[in-house]
Amino acid sequence: MAVYTEVSDEALAAFLAEYAIGDLVAFRGIAEGVENSNYALRTGAGDFILTLYEKRVEPADLPWFLGLMEHLAGRGVPCPLPVHGRDGAALRTLCGRKAAITTFLPGVWPRRVDIAHCAPLGEALARLHLAGEGYAPRRENALGPASWAALLARAADDADGVRPGLRAELEAALAAILGAWPQGLPTGHIHADLFPDNVFFLERRISGLIDFYFAATDLLAYDLAVCLNAWCFESDYSFNVTKARALLAAYAAVRPLTAAERAALPVLCQGAALRFALTRLYDWINTPPGALVTRKDPLDYVRRLRFNLAAKDAAAYGI
Repeated sequence: MAVYTEVSDEALAAFLAEYAIGDLVAFRGIAEGVENSNYALRTGAGDFILTLYEKRVEPADLPWFLGLMEHLAGRGVPCPLPVHGRDGAALRTLCGRKAAITTFLPGVWPRRVDIAHCAPLGEALARLHLAGEGYAPRRENALGPASWAALLARAADDADGVRPGLRAELEAALAAILGAWPQGLPTGHIHADLFPDNVFFLERRISGLIDFYFAATDLLAYDLAVCLNAWCFESDYSFNVTKARALLAAYAAVRPLTAAERAALPVLCQGAALRFALTRLYDWINTPPGALVTRKDPLDYVRRLRFNLAAKDAAAYGI
């Protein structure tokens, strides 16, 4: 989450008049994350999140995202529920941006991940994948493997300014990963961005999964690879295989992995690490000055990428 677009009092008042959620009580920007402009909104009806969609989110995709969240929420997944206006529409325009209000989910995301977080995460991810099966529309992953070469090209000229030799390292990794990318694995609707700051806990139980604006129809095990990268590395970039084993075992207890999925884990984890290294590199170079946003270091994911490139098989991840 972040704030790129400022919302005036007058614009907000006109926007809220289109909803039956009571009068405004409080309104503030949320600085975490890098993608959309997000505000915490409190009205007479309770707490909500207002999102203005920026940057990589295609307006044509927004009905798919909102529809997926409604579908998942209706099947027991603890995710935000889009709020419909008086006219029945959930998607509107505010300050020249597409915008929507969703319900607020209580809880706190784990600033420091420990092993006890990982099994609930694995179970929740598997249940999300199963719950998504009834949602018929499909969406290609706009940040999947087909996009990585172009994304690297857009940042390549500035990569060595971030760290000497980074361009060549990423180009070599890209070629190796694309050459080994698996085909024919089980597919479905994935979150694709389930980082710790997108998972809320209350008393060690997951109370919310948020930020579905990278969700897509893709390899289910790729979603696991995103989580292994995001949840199982320590601050010194060592990989915690105990966390990984807990995450994978809890996932498999709900949706067992195929033999092909297990065999593909190293290259899927390589691809997930590369994807976030590339998008963070692009954002590091291109975040506008003065934006209320926390930039994320691309080298964080370059270091994770190196571990994954060295992994010989699924045993590196605890299975």
